[in-house]
Amino acid sequence: MKDQHYEDILSKIDKLKPFLSESRWQRIQEVVAQRTLNIVPILEHIYDRGNISAVMRSAEAFGFVNFHVIDRPDGQFKPANRVSQGTDKWIRLKKHKNTTQCLTELKDKGFKIYATHLDATISIEEIDFSQPSAVILGNEKEGVSQEALAMCDHKFMIPMYGFAQSFNISVAGALCFYHIHNYRKQKLGSSGDLSEKDLAQFTLEYMCKSIKSAEQLLHRLK
Repeated sequence: MKDQHYEDILSKIDKLKPFLSESRWQRIQEVVAQRTLNIVPILEHIYDRGNISAVMRSAEAFGFVNFHVIDRPDGQFKPANRVSQGTDKWIRLKKHKNTTQCLTELKDKGFKIYATHLDATISIEEIDFSQPSAVILGNEKEGVSQEALAMCDHKFMIPMYGFAQSFNISVAGALCFYHIHNYRKQKLGSSGDLSEKDLAQFTLEYMCKSIKSAEQLLHRLK
C-alpha cells in the first residue's frame, strides 16, 4: 500500500535539494546515516547550564537524536548557547518534571535504563547497547538520585586508571557516548539504524534547517 506521507516527504526533498550546495547535501546524508533513536541520554537535576549544553553537544556529535532532561525542583533548565553552539536545533529535546515520569515513559517504550555510578560493580564495557538503551547522568553534587537507581535496570562505572575518583559530567557524557557509538558500530555494523522513512524525515528536517525560508520555498514550489 502506498504511503502518501512518505511520498510527500520524498517530493519535498527533491524540491529543496537544488537550494543546497553539494557539500551540504553530502554532509546531511552522512549525518542522517549515523542517527539512532535507540540510544537516549538523560540528564537528571543538573545545576550548571554549561554542563547541560556540553553533554547535549556530545550526544549530537555521536548521532543520538532524542535527549531527555529531568528538571531540577526549581525548573531552571535552559541550554547555554555559548557551549551548545546551536546543537539544540539538531536534536529533539524533551523536558520532564520528575524522574519517575521520564523513566516510566522510556520503560513503556521498551528501553533498558542504565545509570552511571561510582559504586557500580560492572563496567560500561559489559553493557549491551545494541538494544534500546537510556543512560542517566546525575548531577554534579549527588550524582544519580536514589529514585533513578531504584528504577534502572543496571548501573555501571567508567573505568579509571589514575588517582582521580570521578569525571566531570561533561567528560563522563562524552566518554559514554563515544563508547556506545563504537560498540554499536562494532556490534551492528553501524551506530545509525533509522528506518527508510525516518531517514527521509530527518533528511527533510535538516534540509529545512539548512535552507533559509525553506517552508516558504516549498509553498511556492507546490
